[in-house]
Amino acid sequence: MSLQPADGMPMTGLAARHSESRSPTPRVAILNGFGRTLGDGIIGLQALHLAIRLGAVAQYPTLFRLGDLPAMVQSLYGAADFADIDTLPPGHATPAIRFDGARNFDHVIDIRDFAFDPDFQRTSMVDFFLRRLGVDPEIIPACLRRNTWLAPRVVAQPTDWPAGYVLVCPQSSMPLRDMPAEIHERILRQLARVGPVVTQGKVPAALEGEVLHAPPCETLAEICALVRNARWVISTDTGMVHLADAFEVPCLAFFPTHRPEWRVRDYPRCVPVALHSALPPGLEFTRGDRDHAAVHRAWFPEGADLGWLTRTIAGCLAYL
Repeated sequence: MSLQPADGMPMTGLAARHSESRSPTPRVAILNGFGRTLGDGIIGLQALHLAIRLGAVAQYPTLFRLGDLPAMVQSLYGAADFADIDTLPPGHATPAIRFDGARNFDHVIDIRDFAFDPDFQRTSMVDFFLRRLGVDPEIIPACLRRNTWLAPRVVAQPTDWPAGYVLVCPQSSMPLRDMPAEIHERILRQLARVGPVVTQGKVPAALEGEVLHAPPCETLAEICALVRNARWVISTDTGMVHLADAFEVPCLAFFPTHRPEWRVRDYPRCVPVALHSALPPGLEFTRGDRDHAAVHRAWFPEGADLGWLTRTIAGCLAYL
C-alpha cells in the first residue's frame, strides 16, 4: 500500500510503512510553528504536511504562531489548509514560560526559540522540523522533502513583467545575508546583456532603463507570481530560494553564513554557491559590526576581481 501525497508522488517502502504503523494523536498543538520568516515557514509547513500524511501528527493540528508577524508570513500560513492557526498568548514566546493552553491538547510539540537550537544551526532545516514532528527524515525520499505543498494552494497569476525575465533577489530578512551593492550591480550588468532583468533591490543609476525594479509584494499571490513567472532566479540565502523550488524555477543561490546542504540539499534545480568566511557556520544573528565585515569579505574571495562571479553566472546561463 502506498500513500499518495498532494504532489502526486507516492510514498513507498519505509515511508509508507511508517504511515501505516503510526496512530495519530488527536488534538495536537505546535508552539511557534514555524518561526517568523517566509523561508522557515515554507519549509516547516512542508515538514508538517509530510508528518500529517505519514500519520505522525494528527490531521489539522493547531499552530500557535508568534504575534505581530509580517503580513506576508501570515498569508503563507493562511494558505496551509491542513492546519488551524492560533496566536501564542503574550509572554509565551519562549519555552521558559509554561504554555497555559496545554490542558486543551493531547500532545504539545514545543519548538519555541528553535533558531537558538544548535541542531537547527547545523542541519538541514527540513530534517530538523521533521525530527521535531516525530518523523525520521532518513525514510523520506528527497523528492518528498521539497516544497511541494505550496504550488497547488496558490492560484497562478499572469505577470506584467517582460517574458523571460531573470529575477534577482539581493536582500534577506537578515541584513547579514544581503548581497553587497557591488555584487548586485555586477550581476545586473551581466544579465542585462542577455535579456530582461527584474530586481527586488535598488537599480543603480547607470542601469536605469535597462533593469526593472520590483516593488515590495503586498500579497502571497504577488510574490509567488513574481517567482513563478521568472525564467531564472538569482538570490542570496532567503525565502525566494525556497519559493523557486516550490514553483520549479531554476535558481542560483549564494550562502554567506550557512552551508548550502542545510538549506537546498533536496532542490534539483538550484545551483548553490557557498561563500567562505571566518564566521561560525550557521550563524543566525549578527553579533556586531565585525560579523558584517567578515561576511562582506566572503563575497570577495579574489579581492576586487569579480571574475568568479562572472564565470558562475555564465556557466549557469549556458544550461538555461
